[in-house]
Amino acid sequence: MSDFESLELRGVGRRFGGVDALSGLDLTIKSGEFVALLGPSGCGKSTALNCLAGLLPLTHGEILLDGRRIDTLPPERRGFGMVFQSYALFPHLSVEKNVAFGLQMQGLPRAEIDSRVREAISLVKLGEHAKKLPGQLSGGQQQRVAIARAVVLEPSLVLMDEPLSNLDAKLRLDMRTEIRRLHQSLGLTTIYVTHDQEEALSLADRLVVMREGRVQQVGTPDELYESPTSWYVADFMGYRNILPATVVSTSAGEAVVELPGTAGGGDGARLTGRAVGGLAAGDDVRVAIRPEDFVLVSSGVSAGSPTGRAAGSIPGAVSVVEYHGREHAVGVQTGDTMLHARTPAAPQVGAPVSLTAPVERVLVFPEALDAVVPQEVAA
Repeated sequence: MSDFESLELRGVGRRFGGVDALSGLDLTIKSGEFVALLGPSGCGKSTALNCLAGLLPLTHGEILLDGRRIDTLPPERRGFGMVFQSYALFPHLSVEKNVAFGLQMQGLPRAEIDSRVREAISLVKLGEHAKKLPGQLSGGQQQRVAIARAVVLEPSLVLMDEPLSNLDAKLRLDMRTEIRRLHQSLGLTTIYVTHDQEEALSLADRLVVMREGRVQQVGTPDELYESPTSWYVADFMGYRNILPATVVSTSAGEAVVELPGTAGGGDGARLTGRAVGGLAAGDDVRVAIRPEDFVLVSSGVSAGSPTGRAAGSIPGAVSVVEYHGREHAVGVQTGDTMLHARTPAAPQVGAPVSLTAPVERVLVFPEALDAVVPQEVAA
């Protein structure tokens, strides 16, 4: 369905009242890609999407489609489809009339409109609901109508702004599958805004992690999951344990760090991890460890299967245990910090424990995010 080769954003920015909501966004998107813009509220991801759609004019930069500048065009002349968080359906129009609306505005023949509407409604599996009003549909069904209304226009690009945030957990999972299926089966090019890292990882070919209007890292889900370039990106990629520390020494790409005082008081625990970026003794850093990489040791018994060289040991006490089916989520209080681990067996609340992890699964980042140079944006 996509009829272009590449979309380029060059130095795109948007300022509100003297404050940059988006600054220096450089990104090239190839036809057929699924790109997710990821970050917390206020990071600039929705601003970027609205600039692309033409709903916000650029303060600086330009947007080019196959080398042709389009940021000066009104939204209706860009040929993009848009799926909003709020669905934005006409409540007094049936499903098929909502889907047909954009085609009618284009003045297409009635027979062509009817054919394309039937096909779009069938694609989102709402054939039996075509005559219903939006108010008669579930949230997931309304979102499917919004998607059908976007794809029926056969857009060169589909823009989705947190389309699943209003749905319950099960519907979000179902709709994630549906969106990915439609993207692949129709050959769409999709830009998708979300604050949910699991959603982004499951859907996108590439992720763009943003902070305060600027890109922090761009890469495939695997690249960002395994090799975040800052603790900020690591936090979004599931490294739930982000701990302040100080570098004691460095050697051969590794750093020995000391954490603040732990549950027993006195000096903090020491850990060895992979150094990400240039580090030196005395530097303030952040240590990132995934819950599933922690190994919990209680009364000399290890609840897990450590592999490789151990990074060190952090003492603490079990504060909370949550049952998650085949495993348990365990909160371990160490000083003023709650650490998060996952174990196959449930420890006793209040039990003294220690936590360790393989050295290669412990990442040590510079504290200052300004010291991080975003990786080069690649198509």
